[in-house]
Amino acid sequence: MNQPATRQPATNPAASGQPVAEFRYAVNVTPKPGILDPQGRAVEQSLPHLGLSGISAVRVGRRIELTVAAPGEAEARAIVDQLARELLSNPLIEVYGIELLGAISSTASVRPAPPATPGTEAEAR
Repeated sequence: MNQPATRQPATNPAASGQPVAEFRYAVNVTPKPGILDPQGRAVEQSLPHLGLSGISAVRVGRRIELTVAAPGEAEARAIVDQLARELLSNPLIEVYGIELLGAISSTASVRPAPPATPGTEAEAR
């Protein structure tokens, strides 16, 4: 009989007594190159009806924004990477990019990044 997998409960970094910063991230998930994208194709086929030309290779994905509390940026990024890999994307048909939007804390000195150009990814896997 299969036993359900057990997961460790999430720990609160502040409870450990370590300085904690809050990091704001965006995870952009899109279909892998070569994977059919019916939504992207529908958008692309609708463009001439709007009088738009010169637009091609439309891919439709999703963007998830979240805040992570962690002792440092490396720890926060590792959490977001795990979340993106295990929950937010399907690695068989999708790629994801992680974008640091900023940090909020007296112990963190990361400034918000400039707005990303639509359709670009900070890091693809």
